[in-house]
Amino acid sequence: MLRNKNLVPLSRQHQHALALCVRIERASPIDQKRAEWQVEIAQQFEAEIKVHFAAEEQIVFPAARAFRELDPLVEELLAEHRSLRANFAKAEARQMLVEELVAFARKLSEHIRKEERQLFERLQVLMKPEELGVLGRELERTLESAVQVCSVPNPTK
Repeated sequence: MLRNKNLVPLSRQHQHALALCVRIERASPIDQKRAEWQVEIAQQFEAEIKVHFAAEEQIVFPAARAFRELDPLVEELLAEHRSLRANFAKAEARQMLVEELVAFARKLSEHIRKEERQLFERLQVLMKPEELGVLGRELERTLESAVQVCSVPNPTK
C-alpha cells in the first residue's frame, strides 16, 4: 500500500535507520570496527531516533489506541522501544559485543518493518483522512527538532 503523505516523515526516518542496519549486517569483519559502529549507532539515536521514538509514543501510538484491535501491537512496539533504547545506551557506553551489534541491527530492522507493514498500514485503513491530516501536522511539528540523518556507506567500514 502506498504510504499516506502524513506518515511519510516517519517512513523516511525508518529508511535512514534501515540503511544503518543493512550496513551493519553486511560489514565484515565487524569486530575490528566495533567501537566505530557503536559511535555511529549512538550518534544516529541522538540525531534522529530519539525524537522519532518520542513522536511515535506521544502521537502515533495514542492515535492507534483509538482502535482496540491495535492495542496489542502498540504494546509490542512500546516494549521494543524500551529494548532498543537499552541497546542504544549500551552502544553509547561502548559496551556492545559483536554479536549484540548484529542482533541489534536485526531487531531494529524487524521493528521498523512491523511499524511500516502492520501499524502504518492499519492506521491508513482505519483513520479518516482528516484524522491522518491532524496526525501529520503534529508529527511535522515534533520531528522538526530531529536532524535528518541518512547513513551512507562509509568505505572504511
